[in-house]
Amino acid sequence: MGDTMESGTVDERLVRMLTPQVIAVLVRRGADFAAAEDAVQDALIEALRCWPDNRPRNPKAWLVTTAWRKFLDAARAETARRRRELTFAAEPGPGYAGESDDTLQLYFLCAHPSLSPPSAVALTLRAVGGLTTRQIAAAYLVGEATMAQRISRAKRTVAGVRLDSPGNVAAVLRTLYLVFNEGYSGDIDLAAESIRLTRQLAAGIDHPEVHGLLALMLLHHARRPARTDDGGRLVPLAEQDRGRWDTDLISEGVEILHRALARDRLGEYQAQAAVAALHADALTAEETDWPQIVGWYDELVRLTDSPIAQLNRAVAVGEADGPRAGLAALADLDPALPRHTAARAYLHERAGDTGQAARLYAEAALLAPNLAERDHLTLQAARLNTGAAPPRLGA
Repeated sequence: MGDTMESGTVDERLVRMLTPQVIAVLVRRGADFAAAEDAVQDALIEALRCWPDNRPRNPKAWLVTTAWRKFLDAARAETARRRRELTFAAEPGPGYAGESDDTLQLYFLCAHPSLSPPSAVALTLRAVGGLTTRQIAAAYLVGEATMAQRISRAKRTVAGVRLDSPGNVAAVLRTLYLVFNEGYSGDIDLAAESIRLTRQLAAGIDHPEVHGLLALMLLHHARRPARTDDGGRLVPLAEQDRGRWDTDLISEGVEILHRALARDRLGEYQAQAAVAALHADALTAEETDWPQIVGWYDELVRLTDSPIAQLNRAVAVGEADGPRAGLAALADLDPALPRHTAARAYLHERAGDTGQAARLYAEAALLAPNLAERDHLTLQAARLNTGAAPPRLGA
């Protein structure tokens, strides 16, 4: 939703759907990214004035025509753009809706390798997601001016990039997964927004890893209602009420994953989704198929050589082969890895070393990346120091 749409006099969902498509049409026809977005914003202002009394039969064609006219008006004021004006002066006919891959190409532009991950995320949410700068800033807990500068820099970076070559699918997926992992803050549910955008991407590109990422998001999102208790405290996977998991999302995610795996082009998101599906398939934590999870982590490590994947594999080994085996696998990894100390604490507790586990939980709490994890780890240390019961199987 563009900044001009907040009055609510134009269908917000329609505008959010059409805005990236219209921007992409203008960029493909020769406008640079910033000029295209400015022209589309001007067209949306015009829509606010005209649509309540006379809504067009084809809103996208109307916006393309109006935005292109706005762009040409601006271009005429700059001598350097006269050639572009002459080349693309013909306006689209009333039935024009643009090529089907316009929005897909915009994904590639917003996730261009020349952009830093934070800039790619912000630009994707602004241009493809249609969120306002204020909404993006609130979601990332930064000032609106700071976010505006970030988006402006991103626009300048991609200003000379043409949408005339194959895009980097891996960069797009990485950007969408970064958005998903931000979860929920402010008035925007970024996890739900990233699922919406990934569904849109999956509809426009036939790539097993796109579907693998969508499956992974759906399977993780299905567990969201059970991740915190009524007091807002973190609930580990093994202790979650599985009756609160969204079975419809799980079924959809598993079905999408099976179709992707049948293509026999395994990628990291498919492997991660397979792990999530095995967790979802277990009726209780004790029934989790840990040996098969270890196998999928082996595939993920082979594909990515990711230290985080190796850490998760070590915890899974601790469940499949016993905590001492898990600690041996952890010993080969860098202790500075995020959550390494928390994993050691958990495995030491499973091995019966409660004193060592309590010390490690307390140390891990100081290293926690967010307040919820810090509070959870502090409670684990306190529980052991008071002699409470050990945790259930799983992590």
